[in-house]
Amino acid sequence: MEEGYRDRTAFIKGAKDIAKEVKRQAGKKVGRRMDKVADEYTKRSYTRFEEEDDDDDYPVQAQDGSYYRSNSRANDDEGAHSDSTEGHDEDDEIYEGEYQGIPRNDSVEKADIQVGGVGESQFRDKAQYEGERRKDQEELAQQYETILQECGHGRFQWTLYFVLGLALMADGVEIFVVGFVLPSAEKDMCLSEPNKGMLGLIVYLGMMVGAFVWGGLADRIGRRQTLLISLSINSVFAFFSSFVQGYSSFLFCRLLSGVGIGGSIPIVFSYYSEFLAQEKRGEHLSWLCMFWMIGGIYAAAMAWAIIPHYGWSFQMGSAYQFHSWRVFVLVCAFPSVAAIAALTTMPESPRFYLENGKHDEGWMILKQVHDTNMRAKGYPERVFSVTTIKTVKQMDELVDMGGEGTAWHQRWRIKLTNLFHQVWSNFLTVFNPEYRRTTYMMMAVWFSMSFSYYGLTVWFPDMIKYLQKQEYSSRTKVFIKEKVEHVTFNFTLENQIHRNGEYFNNKFLNLKMKSMVFEDSLFEECYFEDITSSNTFFRNCTFIATLFYNTDLFKYRLINSKLINSTFLHNKEGCMLDFSDENNAYMIYFVSFLGTLAVLPGNIVSALLMDKIGRLRMLAGSSVISCVSCFFLSFGNSESAMIALLCLFGGISIASWNALDVLTVELYPSDKRTTAFGFLNALCKLAAVLGISIFQSFVGITKAVPILFASGALAVGSFLALKLPETRGQVLQ
Repeated sequence: MEEGYRDRTAFIKGAKDIAKEVKRQAGKKVGRRMDKVADEYTKRSYTRFEEEDDDDDYPVQAQDGSYYRSNSRANDDEGAHSDSTEGHDEDDEIYEGEYQGIPRNDSVEKADIQVGGVGESQFRDKAQYEGERRKDQEELAQQYETILQECGHGRFQWTLYFVLGLALMADGVEIFVVGFVLPSAEKDMCLSEPNKGMLGLIVYLGMMVGAFVWGGLADRIGRRQTLLISLSINSVFAFFSSFVQGYSSFLFCRLLSGVGIGGSIPIVFSYYSEFLAQEKRGEHLSWLCMFWMIGGIYAAAMAWAIIPHYGWSFQMGSAYQFHSWRVFVLVCAFPSVAAIAALTTMPESPRFYLENGKHDEGWMILKQVHDTNMRAKGYPERVFSVTTIKTVKQMDELVDMGGEGTAWHQRWRIKLTNLFHQVWSNFLTVFNPEYRRTTYMMMAVWFSMSFSYYGLTVWFPDMIKYLQKQEYSSRTKVFIKEKVEHVTFNFTLENQIHRNGEYFNNKFLNLKMKSMVFEDSLFEECYFEDITSSNTFFRNCTFIATLFYNTDLFKYRLINSKLINSTFLHNKEGCMLDFSDENNAYMIYFVSFLGTLAVLPGNIVSALLMDKIGRLRMLAGSSVISCVSCFFLSFGNSESAMIALLCLFGGISIASWNALDVLTVELYPSDKRTTAFGFLNALCKLAAVLGISIFQSFVGITKAVPILFASGALAVGSFLALKLPETRGQVLQ
């Protein structure tokens, strides 16, 4: 035994000496980068040592690159792990991850051919190398699909489903937060109309930036790590936004909160898809979309339960006020925090590891998936039979970090600069000839869908509020040239217009004024005490010897009015909350709740049919039906009709979104998936901003233009969707 061991050691040492001499001769003509590529190639070509007397004990790699399936035994030779490095000296160049063993005959022949070609070409042709990478990716895709079949679908996927669902739920909540708090926040922070519009759009702008940035980073540093970073940013700034007082600070916090949550959708779908086998992918990605709907329901329910409770507020002097809508903002950060806590227990995507040459990490995670599912199914004795998995050649880039004397901040700057160039280069490959047509078609479909969907869903509530205002205005009472003397008003005054009135020695005590307008009126020797007003104004009025005590009737309430010998004592400073829209607020929350709940039937139907009728049919068919449903908006002249049409449109259009998400995941390869998804999702948010801005400008003017825009965009989207390739039944690239 010892003699065989010595022979084997001598053989290995001799082979290494020969290889060393060949490398030294070739190194004069070939750069360091070429050597590393060659070693990486050799690493994947070599197999385990095979002795003539026990070659059946080791698994053999198939010619097609498939993984091993054999009952391999452990290495019985004590210390065999060090054989491959015996005889190594300091002059040898061994790169990280290099496999040091004896190649099989076919591997030796390939290595000889490769070294022999060095004299003809000093550098490897980049196109040829890219071709080899694509071949590796194709082999990995086929092999990976077979491995997922062996791992099965069970407890692990369902656990990951709920974890990633929380992250998607946080995205759904983020969409609704600003819209729900705006009626209260605009009074609390004295917002003008332009400021209100910016606050409503800022979250979409933040999500647009976040989708692009985090999508690109997820293909370079990993899905799980990037998602954790993005959710952490969202949680931190959502928390801060509930406490900051100024408009600029609140705007900044909501912007960064949107930047953080922008990575949720592109990463979540890509991450989850890489744990799903082919026959499960379409259905379960559609089930995952339900959490976006759950996020909308959660936001509407919390707003309904919290915001109208003005008694929940507290204040610290006159400088700091914490009203109930801030409690709602704080509660809306809970899904993101829960997602972070749950995500720390889950592993990275094994497909990401294999695409980046990390074989052992990917194998361990796949084994974890297999063992978790088998134990849950009652088969703990089943062994994960995969021993080797194909990995993809890496485009290694040498980066000069400046040596040990370089300051830490310079090293970080170099690292970040290099990472930026890698992300940008990966983004540009999405527009390579191989993917250019698909990318342009997907851009058009994403833009048209988002423009119509977000435009209409924001336009619906605005139209409902406009109809409510019209109905409220129709009940307005008008008083002209009335004279009132020595009367005490201690009850609510609401929805009235008083013109050319005269009020002498009247008292207005402890009351609310809602939608009250006084025009060209005279107040003489009157007394106002403990007045809270909303949407109340005095235009061209004259106040003579009048006292205002503890009221909010000051400056912006008095328009072009004259004050003669009048006094203001203990005025309520700042902007007060508007109490006039309590019923309207309940209606808006209720409408949003119904709108998101109506998505449930469409989500269930799309999930059940996604793998049966295909992605394109689902996308195009749902878009056509949504386009037709837009025309019924012309008949919505009441609140109930508009609510019904909102529910109909939401329930139909969700199938289009589900199909579009699945298509985006399956049309791009793994190393470009989140980059492409993030870019398309960023374009989606840009289209949402344009749609909301355009549609809102027509509220109260005409319904024809928004309906025409939405229908036209949906029609174009459904037509272009049919030009995309069908991905049902295809292996995930």
